[in-house]
Order: sequence, then C-alpha cells, then structure tokens
Amino acid sequence: MEESQKHLQRNKWFDFDMELPSPFQLEQAVCSHGLFMMPPNHWDPLSKTLIRPLRSSPSSFLVSLSQHSQSLAVRVHATHALSPQQQNHITAQVSRMLRFSEAEEKAVREFRSLHVVDHPNRSFSGRVFRSPTLFEDMVKCILLCNCQWPRTLSMAQALCELQLELQNGSPCTIAVSGNSKGESEGFIPKTPASKETRRNKVSTKGMFCKKKLELDGNLQIDHVVASSSTATTLLTTDNGDSEELRSHDSCHEFSNGNEYFSRTGNFPSPSELANLDESFLAKRCGLGYRAGYIIELARAIVEGKIQLGQLEELSKDASLSNYKQLDDQLKQIRGYGPFTRANVLMCLGYYHVIPTDSETVRHLKQVHSRYTTSKTIERELEEIYGKYEPYQFLAFWSEVWDFYETRFGKLNEMHSSDYKLITACNMRSTTNKRKRPSRKCQC
Repeated sequence: MEESQKHLQRNKWFDFDMELPSPFQLEQAVCSHGLFMMPPNHWDPLSKTLIRPLRSSPSSFLVSLSQHSQSLAVRVHATHALSPQQQNHITAQVSRMLRFSEAEEKAVREFRSLHVVDHPNRSFSGRVFRSPTLFEDMVKCILLCNCQWPRTLSMAQALCELQLELQNGSPCTIAVSGNSKGESEGFIPKTPASKETRRNKVSTKGMFCKKKLELDGNLQIDHVVASSSTATTLLTTDNGDSEELRSHDSCHEFSNGNEYFSRTGNFPSPSELANLDESFLAKRCGLGYRAGYIIELARAIVEGKIQLGQLEELSKDASLSNYKQLDDQLKQIRGYGPFTRANVLMCLGYYHVIPTDSETVRHLKQVHSRYTTSKTIERELEEIYGKYEPYQFLAFWSEVWDFYETRFGKLNEMHSSDYKLITACNMRSTTNKRKRPSRKCQC
C-alpha cells in the first residue's frame, strides 16, 4: 500500500491544451534562436518537447510543451490541479515564448509571403523563440554581449543554479548588498570564463544522446540536466584538445518533475537579484562587468523605476513611433548599447533593425562576400535585406540559422551538451586565412 501511494505521488500532473495557429510546428517555433539553448530551457530532440520551470504565484512549476496535431499539450508536473489564475499565468508565459498574438501572427504571415516561400526547405519560419518574461530576455541579451557562446551558456546556467540556492536559502550563496566580502567561506565560482571548444574532427551533425530518461513515468527526455556541477562542466570546458564531448553515463534518471526542477532551478526574478552584492554575483556566476548592469536593472524594476508592463504594452502594435520611444527608454538603462537594445526590441516584436556585431560581419563575409566595416555595415545590410522591410531581421536570421544548420546539422536534433560548439572558431572557412573579426560590439 505504501509503495502504491509513493507511485501515485510520483506520477501527478495537470494537463491542458492550447489551440495552435496554422501552420505551426513546435520544433520550428522553439529551435529558432539561441535563446532556446540557454537554461533553464531544455529542448528534448527525441520527444520534440520543451521543458522548463514557469512561475505562477505563489508557486513555480515544471512545465513541458509538446505538439499533438494542431494543439499544444501543456503538462504541469508535480500537481493535480491549478487554479484558473495559475493556469492563466502559465498560458500567458507559454504564449509569450511562442509568440501567440495577433501582431506576431500577422508578422509571420507577411514575412512568409515576402521570403519563406522562396526558401521552403529552411527550418526558420519567421517565429523567433523568446523567454516567458521580458526581464529574462533583457538579462539574456546582456549575456550575449562581448563574449563567446560557451560562456553565455554557462552564465545562464549559473544564474539558474543561483536561483535555486537563493530559493532554498543556502547560506553559502546568499550575499546581500552591503556585504563587503560578497562571498562565503569555501566559496568556489561555478562558472569560470571559458574558451571556445573546437570540434577537432568530431562531427556534430545529428549528435544527441540516445539514452532516454523518464519524467513522471510518461514523458521521455534525453539527459535533461545532470547534477549542477556536471551540467556546468559540460557547458564550460576550456580544453581545446580532442576530447569526449559528453559522457552518456552522466545521464541521471529522475523519478518525477520535482526532482528535475530541484536540480536546475528557474531563471532568477528581479526581486531575487535586486539585493545581491555585485562582486558576489560577478564571481558566483562568472558575469564580470555584467553583474552591475543586471543588478541595476533588477533594482530599477523592483523600485518601479522601470515598468516592464508598460514596455510590453508599447510594443503591441510594433509601430515605428513606439519603437523610437522604447529605444529612448532603453538607452537610459546602463549597459544597453545599440546591439543589446536591438536584441531586446527584436524580442518585443520589432524586426526592421538587425543587431550588428562580429557575427553579423562574419555572416556578410561568408555568405555574401562583403568585407564590411563598422562604417559600411548599415548600408550593406540595407542593400541586402531592405526589400524585406519591415522584416529585415527575419530575412537576415533565416540565412544565419540556415548557415548554422548547414555547418552543424539540424539544431532541433542537437544534444544540449553540443550547443557550445556553435562558436566562431567552428564557423570559419578552412580556406580562410584572414584574421577573424573581434567579438566586441557596442553593447
């Protein structure tokens, strides 16, 4: 009897469906931007399921999303029931991630009529994945700036680990503003700055863990997240020599959603970051100078100086006048230079500006044979993508994503431990002897 009760406790969940627009493919909607690779998101290539925690006051829940025909199956783990308000909160976050709105549907249709019909074999369909909250998008856009992709991934992982520790009140990690030391006895930074990992003759096409795990006795996933130390090691390997890219034996079986959730944590909220000591956060999560920007942003939101709801409301019709207003407001936030602002505004549904950094330069050089400079890049982007106005970014990103998949294989089939391979050193042509451009940009 006792074992039976334990089994029932392990296998509790709450299911509901969401109607999907047509046409729609979940793997295209999720695996369409690097944000889907950043924790706490986890895409399972075997079951084509997105798994991550979502907040619904007063609780957080592990949620998995999978497509069944023209409906989206939403499973909320470790609970038998949700209040109508909680279900609405989760539905709103899912809708934001997958861009379910009239304005976004209009943008997808118009972009497809302009561009996608000419490239039917590309996986990018015009729907760009984003985070469940604007705050998470804004922080992750800072993490994209002036660093290599493996470090971006590991910084996001470390922030999720920190959130779990803060939630659990771990004395080893809580360091509030005003603590001059900013660290505790025995403190070890979990996310050191990492170098790019080279492929070294190891093909990344179609590489993903064949071993499947069970979540709630039903949903099967491949290596969701190992223990926090293992997951961080996979994301922050510094060794550029030939090495085993992942250990299949590192896959851990989780008996239910609670156990998975307990190992990964959620992305921290503004209130969880606002009172932290800057030096502590910088060292704990390997953020460097970004820690100050993130804490200032969190404090401004908590104090009401920045109203995220107002920013999202302004973006609903994606008009040019509202774009200028939003851009001016973002300029007032420390750390939000042109590149970071353009990424945030793309997350808000503005697609006429293409964020420019060394990756933009690389793409123009490799795909369009344009040896662009900071003085000529805007003109050259207009020459190539201006005909797709107001969806220049979507046209550009369709090419970029297609280039990635030509080089690395389908990204919706890639194992999460291989995401770190999508770096500049693995994209350069073997015949290209020119020095690669600097990663630095005007963030």
